[in-house]
Amino acid sequence: MIVIKDLYKSFDGFEVLKGINLTIDDGEAVAIMGRSGTGKSVLVKHIVRLLRPTRGEVYVDGVRVDTADEKTLMEIRKKFGYVFQMGALFDFYTIEQNLYLPLYERGIRLTKEELRKKATAVLERVGLDERVLDLYPDELSGGMRKRASIARAIITEPRYIIYDEPTTGLDPITADLINDLIADLNEDLHTTTIVITHDLRCAFKTTHRIVLLYEGRIVFEGTPEEALRSDVEEVRKFIQAFGIRELVEEGENPPQATG
Repeated sequence: MIVIKDLYKSFDGFEVLKGINLTIDDGEAVAIMGRSGTGKSVLVKHIVRLLRPTRGEVYVDGVRVDTADEKTLMEIRKKFGYVFQMGALFDFYTIEQNLYLPLYERGIRLTKEELRKKATAVLERVGLDERVLDLYPDELSGGMRKRASIARAIITEPRYIIYDEPTTGLDPITADLINDLIADLNEDLHTTTIVITHDLRCAFKTTHRIVLLYEGRIVFEGTPEEALRSDVEEVRKFIQAFGIRELVEEGENPPQATG
């Protein structure tokens, strides 16, 4: 469980987060939404202490993150897998070598055969063939690179997965395939999932709850269905921009909580 209490964050006197209170339950999939510059990434970076709050408290599984010592912090970070916005695969490494990096960082030592078997299994889990292991990132399509980056995030079997704008730069069809993969992984792996996005369609298809930030504050928190009925102006603007009502008419439903 992740608990954020009265979180404030300022940069050079400019207040980005203004008293955030948020709890994310085990097995839940939550979308952190908002326009560019509303503090989505800033908020999530506090969970793994890439940033320290100006004021407030952050807890992961009952351990206070913002004041944890380095040893405790490293143990907390081992619980997380992170899928970066553009994948962040290392171009000079093969996909196989990219997949091994988080294992080495966590001190997981396996034989060459064991590593290959684990890498093959995790690639299959995200819909990629074993032959991808010997390729370099620039030899893959955008959708394949995104899948490979998700494979790298889950290879350590994390308790939490953070997706940073997972559909950015993808065509609509590929984006929907990635959305389906995120939802499937949350259900099958029983992870706690956090999706940072400005794409309401992505949020609706992949998460159980939407948290919308505006000017550093949470202005809406609820299920996708509640978002459709919301009178909050910022929510209405997102719905109008993305035509989310079409999802309901097409029979699309958000995933069910696994926790």
